[in-house]
Amino acid sequence: METVRTERFPQLFWGMVALGLGLVLAALVGAAALKSVKRAGDQIEVTGSFKKQVRSDYAVWKSAIAIQGPDLQGASAAVTADVQRLRQFLRASGIADSSVSVKPLEMDVIYRAAENGTPTSDLLGYKVTQRIEVRSADVARITQLSQRANELIAQGVPLGSSSVDYLYTQLEKVRGEMLADATRDARQRAQAIARAAGAEVGAVRSARMGVFQVTPRNSTEVSDYGMNDTSSLDKDVTAVVRVTFAVD
Repeated sequence: METVRTERFPQLFWGMVALGLGLVLAALVGAAALKSVKRAGDQIEVTGSFKKQVRSDYAVWKSAIAIQGPDLQGASAAVTADVQRLRQFLRASGIADSSVSVKPLEMDVIYRAAENGTPTSDLLGYKVTQRIEVRSADVARITQLSQRANELIAQGVPLGSSSVDYLYTQLEKVRGEMLADATRDARQRAQAIARAAGAEVGAVRSARMGVFQVTPRNSTEVSDYGMNDTSSLDKDVTAVVRVTFAVD
């Protein structure tokens, strides 16, 4: 019996040693894993944004006069006369000549169409078009002008008028300030997340500026490439930044 006990003791001893080494190794592996997780989690990346309400400070009104006639000279002369009437209307409305841009004449040859719709070589005449743009920082005046375009139409001027393009030209001036506000918003978001985890937000490690979105007031539409709305007088400008903070 004594011999059996003596034989079992070394086996038990070395088994305990192996178990102890296994526990130590597991503890070392666990500590390394914990350290790795801590190292990977010592920063936080958040998105911050800032929205600014603006009013358009520049307007563009585009129009065109088009006349079709049997001969090119007659159609061109008629367009020229109607453009002069339009320019007189603009001057009477307080628009300076320097704000008016008259584009080169456009000419299209018109042929008679066959019954199946394909054009033939039978010449019907010419269509002459003159495009005019009015650009001004007097947004209210341009808006009123576009609304009064029907007065010329009533006088027989074949005026085709488009809607006014409203622009905001101060974006470069406010860009830096808006990005700073968006970064402050990002820090506030990061602090809220860090506090919930019992940590503190440290210095900025990196920051990436997103595209600016210029949208109609209260619109939720956005684009990955940014937006630059020209349809609305009142707009929202949104700046977005993605910031990575150190976490202590």
